[in-house]
Amino acid sequence: PQDSLNVLFDERAEVSHVAAAIKRTLDVLGSIAGIILLAPIMLITAALVAGTSPGPVIFRQTRIGKGGVPFVFYKFRSMKVDADDRIHREYVANLIDGNLSKVNQGDRSRPVYKMKADPRITRVGQFIRKTSIDELPQLFNVLKGDMSLVGPRPPLPYEAEKYQSWHLRRVLQGRPGITGLWQVEGRSTIPFDEMVRLDLGYIRSQSLWLDLKILFKTVKVVLRRDGAS
Repeated sequence: PQDSLNVLFDERAEVSHVAAAIKRTLDVLGSIAGIILLAPIMLITAALVAGTSPGPVIFRQTRIGKGGVPFVFYKFRSMKVDADDRIHREYVANLIDGNLSKVNQGDRSRPVYKMKADPRITRVGQFIRKTSIDELPQLFNVLKGDMSLVGPRPPLPYEAEKYQSWHLRRVLQGRPGITGLWQVEGRSTIPFDEMVRLDLGYIRSQSLWLDLKILFKTVKVVLRRDGAS
């Protein structure tokens, strides 16, 4: 019986390695294709950011990756340089703690759990956030291996400090992604705990087919600007 269990574990490990290799192949090919196809948009965006607001074009920020390992996260800068993050710290603390009345910026029938009218955001920043163009530099994070095309969103260190133990599983067990189940199923409209449950559900059942399905849905969500700030 022990030999049979060892064979079963070996087979599961081999399947897991194959699945990981397929996912990484999709990430590399997808990020390269995205960088090439979207290069004109990224160049125009870089020029607009540089020409309308002093400071770097690319915003670099420490995020928490798989296994709790920090990495440098890239976005087009949408905020003023040296913007105070106390507003965001307070907002995410209430969101994670479930103080929904303090973070809901919609109404009871159509809740919106995302900051609106953030004074730190520039005019160009408002546009690139609504269209999700600010996320495009993360394709380089995917190419480097810090992120995947599909997976949980990588939290900021001060967000992870507020997590309950079961929340941390979404960080420890899955490589973070540019998009994921949360973005296509309930972006900015569901409480934090439900977002974590979606991420954990993805980690348990991830597959090439599911990744492709989420990527296609993401295109629709972005074009409709569902849940965008």
